[in-house]
Parts: sequence; C-alpha cells; structure tokens
Amino acid sequence: MGNKISDFRMLRRKNEELRYNLVAMMDYAGSGHPGGSLSSMEILTTLYYGGFLRTDAEHAQDPKRDRFVMSKGHASPAQYVILADQGYYSKDTLRVFDANNSMLPKHCNHKLTPGVDASTGALGQGMSMAVGMAMAGQMDGADYDVYCVLGDGECQSGEIWEAAMSAAKYRLDHLKVIVDNNRLQIDGFSDDIMPLGDQKAKWEAFGWNVEVCDGHDLEALHKALQSMACVEGKPSVLIADTTKGKGVSFMENDADWHSRKMTKEEGIQALKEIKEAYEAYGFSDIESSILFLSPQELAELTGKGEA
Repeated sequence: MGNKISDFRMLRRKNEELRYNLVAMMDYAGSGHPGGSLSSMEILTTLYYGGFLRTDAEHAQDPKRDRFVMSKGHASPAQYVILADQGYYSKDTLRVFDANNSMLPKHCNHKLTPGVDASTGALGQGMSMAVGMAMAGQMDGADYDVYCVLGDGECQSGEIWEAAMSAAKYRLDHLKVIVDNNRLQIDGFSDDIMPLGDQKAKWEAFGWNVEVCDGHDLEALHKALQSMACVEGKPSVLIADTTKGKGVSFMENDADWHSRKMTKEEGIQALKEIKEAYEAYGFSDIESSILFLSPQELAELTGKGEA
C-alpha cells in the first residue's frame, strides 16, 4: 500500500502542486475554508506521500489499512485534492466541491466520499472517533495505525481531553495525533479566545509522548512522525507549528480567511503567488499539474483568459 515519495525535493514539488489545486478548487467553487486547509497541507502531504499512511485507492476498504481522521473537518479540501490525485475518485469530481448533493461536501463525510474514514465537522468529536478506532484495533490484535489531525482551537473542547485521558489509560500506541497549531480560529487568535498554555506540557501531563516541529518543514515532519512510530505503550501527539493561510500572503495569519470566498482578483493573486513559490523552488509549469480544469478554464481562473 501507499504512494511514497522518498525524495524531499520531489515531496515539496508534490506539496506545492497540491496547494495550487487546493486553491483552484476553492476558487472555482466559491467556497471552502482556505486558512486551515492551507496550514495543514504539508502535514497531509507527509502522511499520504511520505510513507506513513498505509492505504491506497485499490485497498480503500482493506481492514488492515491505516485510518485517517480529519477531526478539523472544515479542512476537508486539503484531503480531497489528495484523494483525487491518488485515484479514490475521478479528478473531475473536484469541480463539484461543496455543490448541492456533492460527494465532496464542505466538511468530511464518510458516507459520501471514498477514502474518508470519519464524518467530521463538529469540532472535538473526531478525536473520540480516532480513539475508538485505535481501541478497536487493539482489541482485535490488529497493527494498523490511526492518524488524527486536530486544530489548536479545537483543542479548547473538553471532549479532546476526555479522549486524551482514555487513550493514555488504554496505552493506545497505534494512535498518532497531529495538532495543526496555526494559532488562529474563526474569531481571532486562539490565545486571546481561550489560551491553551504550554501545549507540550499539557499533553505530557495527560500521559502522551509529545513531539514538536515546524509544520511546514517536510523533513522535520517526517523525522517527528518516524519518532512517533517507534513509541510503545502510550499514544503520541505532534504539535506542528503552522501558519494559517500558508502560501498566500494576504491570507496568512488572518482569521478572516478561516472561511471566506475569494473574489476574482484574490483568486488570481493567490494562484500567482503559489506559482511563483513553485518556480522559486526550481520547478516549472505548475499549470500542468492541475487535476480538474481544462487549460482554458484554468486561464480564466488565473486571469490569463481575459482579453
């Protein structure tokens, strides 16, 4: 199983191509949660392409596969572009993100979307589902891992810590949690709304192994996840320090972009900036990586199709 990319330079290339598709999809739909989707992109790229998540489209229901829970379910767009790229459904499906009766709703839905293991969006509940999956695996003597991505604002929910206590009590070492620590939520900075304090110390006090790294550094993410894979007898959490809206200058560190539609001009600027970053890494022709638009449609989205 898996779609492993072992070269970090190529992993970065894949990440930026996914970021481009992510923004194009939300721009095309006029919907989505850009800030938290962009902040989690490197985390998901590392999980799906870095050799950690043992699953693929051909074995989507294999009971031995690893499970993935996007507890911050509003960041579904980041997962959707990856699942399309990996063949869980037609790439053209990205055209109908958040449309009426779409199989790609704004929040993750296990019943609608192939490759989605849990329906999420009510913040805090995904963590409990992940604990349940890990407990079931332990009871069955299975060796699959359960990965769960949380938002730092989501960690203000009491249910997170009830689940954390249960995971520690039952020594769920196949449970791997990643906190997308972008420091912002819908109403502003998380520390201004409900401070979490020393997150590392807090998770350690709840009996967890804790890793901390830059959540946009692919090598650091890989190293931290590898370290978590070696831990026995307790669950592990990675606090990944990220930037909300990463890769688009006018979205970065701005709570307004938790959920907002891009104007035509903003969409053009966002795609332009991602393309420029891609070229700064030494790559070219990011337009050819687009998964779901014709060249003419992409030209219209990027402003190149205007007279």
